[in-house]
Amino acid sequence: MNPNSIPQPTYVNLDYVFYKIYEFFSTLFNPSYHIPYLGTGFLITLTVLSIFFIFIITYSFVRLLEIRKREHEYLHHEIEEFAHKHKEQEKKSWERGGGVSSNARWNVVLQYLFSENPGDWKLAIIEADSMLEGLMNQLGFKGDNLGEKLKGADRDNFRSLSTAWEVHLVRNRIAHEGQQFELSQHEAKRIIALYEQIFREFGYI
Repeated sequence: MNPNSIPQPTYVNLDYVFYKIYEFFSTLFNPSYHIPYLGTGFLITLTVLSIFFIFIITYSFVRLLEIRKREHEYLHHEIEEFAHKHKEQEKKSWERGGGVSSNARWNVVLQYLFSENPGDWKLAIIEADSMLEGLMNQLGFKGDNLGEKLKGADRDNFRSLSTAWEVHLVRNRIAHEGQQFELSQHEAKRIIALYEQIFREFGYI
């Protein structure tokens, strides 16, 4: 078979197809080109309709973007409002459960804990750990720091020893790692609740 007789895939060439489409519309809207079976009125009508539909599509797209933006802002507002209400309810629940104390330092811990600033959550743990060292001093444990005082304790004279070690190690990570230590408010609340458990065991708050 003669290779020249094989049909060439002209219409599979994308460049060719786009060129033909461009050529068709360029010819169609060229005022100097006259198509016998299409009147001038038809071309004008087609042009007007094309402009109209382009306007409708553009307007619809812009409106869709505006609607999505408003929906995003509304959802963001609703989430913030829900989080604020939830935090207030949790704070009131904590207070009703005896969270507020005559111990001024403990109330400072709670203020840090329910702060909007993530850095304050770490301060809550640091302050609570300082209170724990004060408690150990009152109980008569010796040592240059809280770690040494905890080493000198046992479960017979300090039943919450394992809990105290757990929270103190978290405090140490905060002190040593600084900003690199990631702490969620949920985890901060869990740690502070453990401190509270220790303090209430000894009537410290």
